[in-house]
Amino acid sequence: MEQLDWKTLPFGYIKTDYNIRCRYKDGKWGKPEVSSSEYIDIHIAATGLHYGQEAFEGMKAYMGKDSKIRVFRWDENAKRLMLSAEGVKMAPVPIELFRDAVFQAIKLNKKFVPPYGSGASLYIRPLLYGSSAEVGVKPASEYTFIVFVTPVGPYFKGGVKPVNMMICRDVDRAAPLGTGTFKVGGNYAASLRALVKAKEAGFGSTIFLDAREKKYIDECGPANFFGIKDNTYITPKSESILSSITNKSLIEIAKSLGMKTERRRIPVEELSTFEETGACGTAAVISPIAKIVDADVNKIYEYCKDGMPGAVTMKLYNKLVGIQNGDVKDEFGWMTVVD
Repeated sequence: MEQLDWKTLPFGYIKTDYNIRCRYKDGKWGKPEVSSSEYIDIHIAATGLHYGQEAFEGMKAYMGKDSKIRVFRWDENAKRLMLSAEGVKMAPVPIELFRDAVFQAIKLNKKFVPPYGSGASLYIRPLLYGSSAEVGVKPASEYTFIVFVTPVGPYFKGGVKPVNMMICRDVDRAAPLGTGTFKVGGNYAASLRALVKAKEAGFGSTIFLDAREKKYIDECGPANFFGIKDNTYITPKSESILSSITNKSLIEIAKSLGMKTERRRIPVEELSTFEETGACGTAAVISPIAKIVDADVNKIYEYCKDGMPGAVTMKLYNKLVGIQNGDVKDEFGWMTVVD
């Protein structure tokens, strides 16, 4: 293995040695197999290619200062993949199989886990898709489950930086009662028009509003939204957004810091009342929002006027990252040591 410069790692894909694969056939899951290939053989009529029978997860493992590798809330990812599988009628991956595949992939690629203090981590990508051939629209009879890993650098090089976002009204990421609550590729494909438009206009990401009325905050591109005011952590309640494990964790951390928490509908107009706002997810943990531009009504909501993230946002960020890296006591029991 070529020696990696851990401190300059991008947040992207780097080849590792092994991945884990498992197949569902004849109504049952087979045994996990180890592969050294980065490629998959897939039937040209597989439902994962034609009818969107696909779901995935994003997770991270961290090297602690005690030289132990820990995985963050893997059981929540396992449960969410089962929910996504049911959402697009795939065979769910049992929690035990999910755990074994994830931990085996980490162990086999142990040399790719970035060292403590580098700011980098090992990103874990479980993937499930329909792999049998169907030409008519119906669920597959066979499924493939894969887990691969790759070392990634911190999302923000040189410290957490506030980003600007724009409100999007001409694209819906997902419809109410649709697939928005499932982590399926189609939701990300549906968001690309808005995300590309935002990037081309110089914004970090886009904020989607509810698809039914266009009155309430839904998501920040591929991340959940939150706002802070009056010592309260507020995040949207919606029938079309993904349940972020990072967001769930931040809610618990906010409570532990003596804050109140609310999950409810957030009208666009309420943006003017927040002291701090941010987006949260696995990749960046928290992306503080400097300003939100609503061009359709000619309004700008500003938060980080001095260019620095808010104090409450950083308190939440530092505690969560501290737990993940083993620097702060894991009072919630979220980290699992890789034996």
